[in-house]
Amino acid sequence: MSELAPWSEPLLPEWIDYNGHLSEGYYVLVFGHATDAVMNQIGMTPEYLVETGTSLYTVEAHVRYLDQVPPDATLEVRSSIIGGGAKTLWIWHELWVDERLRATEEVLMLHVIGGEGARATAFPPGLAARIDALRTDPPAGAGGRIAPR
Repeated sequence: MSELAPWSEPLLPEWIDYNGHLSEGYYVLVFGHATDAVMNQIGMTPEYLVETGTSLYTVEAHVRYLDQVPPDATLEVRSSIIGGGAKTLWIWHELWVDERLRATEEVLMLHVIGGEGARATAFPPGLAARIDALRTDPPAGAGGRIAPR
């Protein structure tokens, strides 16, 4: 994993589904919070986003649900930057509970400028350098596809 600090938050009772564990949509919500934390850590703070008029848009995501998450859990997401380019950022998230891997999310994001009618734009040099310095090799599960066993 990378030098990025993990994201942690408690599981809220309303996130528990009729099966008694974390409902599938909330995995994505928590991964979204972890993406925001990665953005902050690379320098894309809320202030930076306002000042520059830039943001990251998710263009593709792949979630793997590996194990159930019980009620009253503390969720920890360990994130890595596993790739990207001049305008793209590829993030790997792992959701851990009680030191067990429960889910992963792989996200491909596009750096954009402008609100309505946003267009792709290259990361500025300083930000690109921070991203590059944090980059790690993709784990074995990255780049997969849905395939029945």
